[in-house]
Amino acid sequence: MPHDHSHHEHGHTHTHLSADAGDRRVGAAVAVNLLLTVAQIVGGVVSGSVALIADAVHNLSDAVSLVIAFAARRVSRRPADAAMTFGYARIEVVAALVNYTTLILISLWLGYEAVMRMLDPQPVLGWIVVILAGVALVIDIATAALTWRLSKDSVNIRAAFLHNLADAGSSVAVMIGGTLILLYDWWLVDPIITLGISAYILWHVQSDIAPVLRILMLGAPPDLRQAEIAEAIAAEDGVEEVHHLHLWQIDERRSSVEAHLVLAEGRDFAEVVGRVKAMLRAQFGLAHATLEAETRQSGCAGGCTSAQT
Repeated sequence: MPHDHSHHEHGHTHTHLSADAGDRRVGAAVAVNLLLTVAQIVGGVVSGSVALIADAVHNLSDAVSLVIAFAARRVSRRPADAAMTFGYARIEVVAALVNYTTLILISLWLGYEAVMRMLDPQPVLGWIVVILAGVALVIDIATAALTWRLSKDSVNIRAAFLHNLADAGSSVAVMIGGTLILLYDWWLVDPIITLGISAYILWHVQSDIAPVLRILMLGAPPDLRQAEIAEAIAAEDGVEEVHHLHLWQIDERRSSVEAHLVLAEGRDFAEVVGRVKAMLRAQFGLAHATLEAETRQSGCAGGCTSAQT
């Protein structure tokens, strides 16, 4: 029986930056975050603020995340080849997972350091904390602005973008802490804010890592329902049954479906399959379809088992 393959990409309505312009934005974001990291680490050591050092480490993670995002962005544009027949776009999803995992580890380390400092409070020079946290806030906002447009089309860049949003929030918290130290000599506020930064990062990650894991686990696209698609296929004239229906995301911009279609005896396989594929594209946006046509008399070409869907 014919085994029909059709591989296409989804269309997009977003307005994209050129590849080179996007790369320049990411490169600029990396540079400013590295400079900020150095300044904050020096300031944190001089002032004795663990919150400022925490913010510096978070900024360093921003720079690293942007480097990873930049490299993945470049690799993802490589064309498909014999080794990677779907292309290299999924490397951006892998990069996003690396960045989110890094954020989790950093937040846990910051939480540990905060607890240790709460048990043994240390004097902090508030004015250095306020000044450097203010500079950090400006740079965080600038970096987020550089990557915001790119983040709309890439889970990879979005992970780096969220690094910067988290940093902006933590910089505000550090500024408030430095101000309280200046006004009231309340040194304990420094580790308390650090603990808050840690929780803030984890809160962001737990909601944003799920789509990344879903793609890597070959999960069905969240906006598509297997039962609904199977029902729509079965409703097509000439289709008597649908089984072995699987949905997955090739990457964040391309989804795929495969299924076995049991057709009525005597039907034109090419005509029915072509019509089903047109329906999948129009109704569900599934332009990447692999459909196996068979009849009850011929049996299941793929060796059907009781685990059919």
